[in-house]
Amino acid sequence: MQKKAAIYIGILTTLFSCSGLRKEKVDLIIHNATIYTIDDMSHVVEAMAIQGDSILEIGAEHEIMNRYQAKTVYDARKQFVYPGFIDAHCHFYGFAKTLSKVDLTGTTSWKECLDRVQQFAEENPDLKWITGRGWDQNDWDEKEYPTNDELNQLFPDKPVLLRRIDGHAAIANQAALTIADISSKTKIEGGAVYSPNDKLTGILVDRAVDLVLNHIDELPESVLQSNLLQAQQNCFKLGLTSLADAGLTKPAIQKLEQLYQDSILSIRQYIMLSDDSATLAYYLPQGINKTPYFHIESIKAYTDGALGSRGAALLSPYSDSPEESGMILFSEAHFRNLAEKAYENGFQLNSHCIGDSANRLMLDIYGEVLGGVNDRRWRIEHAQIVNPADLKKYQTFTVIPSVQPTHAISDMPWAVDRIGKERLQHAYAYQSLLKQNFIIALGTDFPVEGIDPLQTFYTAVFRKDKNGEPVDGFLADEALSRDEALRGMTIWAALSQFEENEKGSLEKGKLADIVILNKDILEIPEGDFQNTKVVATFIGGKQVFPL
Repeated sequence: MQKKAAIYIGILTTLFSCSGLRKEKVDLIIHNATIYTIDDMSHVVEAMAIQGDSILEIGAEHEIMNRYQAKTVYDARKQFVYPGFIDAHCHFYGFAKTLSKVDLTGTTSWKECLDRVQQFAEENPDLKWITGRGWDQNDWDEKEYPTNDELNQLFPDKPVLLRRIDGHAAIANQAALTIADISSKTKIEGGAVYSPNDKLTGILVDRAVDLVLNHIDELPESVLQSNLLQAQQNCFKLGLTSLADAGLTKPAIQKLEQLYQDSILSIRQYIMLSDDSATLAYYLPQGINKTPYFHIESIKAYTDGALGSRGAALLSPYSDSPEESGMILFSEAHFRNLAEKAYENGFQLNSHCIGDSANRLMLDIYGEVLGGVNDRRWRIEHAQIVNPADLKKYQTFTVIPSVQPTHAISDMPWAVDRIGKERLQHAYAYQSLLKQNFIIALGTDFPVEGIDPLQTFYTAVFRKDKNGEPVDGFLADEALSRDEALRGMTIWAALSQFEENEKGSLEKGKLADIVILNKDILEIPEGDFQNTKVVATFIGGKQVFPL
């Protein structure tokens, strides 16, 4: 009798186990999905179990559902799951600040800029300064820089500074120029004050812009915090879970650190220290600071300006302005000293290089300091125009290219005018750069471009704008494959900032940073791509969009 009872109890135990009463408890299950792991084997699975902020298990639907039970079960309804998108180069803090400025993106004339500024001023009469960003003279019928004559008439007493879309040029009214003590005689290394015939036009390029920026007060703390939260939600809505903020000063970093310590911000950030003495003197002695949400391990160097403002440093003059070749913003000795300082302190160096002269300079300095093949993961940001003689240096010194595919499409209408057909063949060369070390990190450079990582993917793969122009793709031979583009904004981006063990793919033990899309971007026909939407975004297993 006892033997029969034992057998009966054993059968019941098995039945209870199979029915789920003995399942392992977890916090979240995502199932009924097409999950692209983006691991080395490019697995595609159906479900995952998440405990805390990390992935506990990933596999077939029946395996996960039979083994685990969760507080929250998310039915993906056969939709498509990817690692959370990473923007490898942006300006998140700067973008947040623009939410309190005049938005000049998409303006089609200088008059439209003035109209927007006037309306903003009327709506914000108590502001001491009027600031804005986003104009691009290349989008106007009259493609020359404007002058500040009308700004001076509209705002004779209130200072105004309006930055170009790339941030490398600006126009200031006379009130702002006076405050900054700028005259037609003002000279600054790595910058320019436009003053033909000794008359100030208000146009400032590169480091000359800083002369005015240094006089503009920071936003009130409450406004800045509100803007940062709004900027974060804008990112979540588009599937971004992690960002590399390219060049922050000590005060900005400390404000962000406090918001993370107070659990106010949750988007993950990789911080590049600004190349200024106060910031480097404070942070380099502290060494690398790596937490799940906030990571400091790199320095951002600004080598040259931008192509649109003719500040990018070229080996030969601009095709549409033979008297100009752009400018290197600091001395060669400065960059060499910075590289040595980064190397000695174990920090990554990430250098803004648009023109072929800037790329050559920094690649040669990298080579002197790094010596050869290494795992320092130093990066060239933008890598926009690279002379063929310098391309192999990426491989020789194990340099990672960090590029923004939407730049190619934004520059497409006028780039050939700036640099001519021959040099254009060595510009925006993402496939050529990828082949050097078989890694490329992708970002947007927002707010210079839009935030949307899906547009990063689309322009990298199809080399077209949202309207499908040009039909055959801009420099189509340099396009990335779909898999390469996706890796560039997930696992390769993570690797480019020493975070490949924590994120960038959906694997057991990694952070549960996830984006769910309604379309399969690895398979969807190009014509249907613009219908792709973010369904949900998770950070550390917590749903952050939609709320």
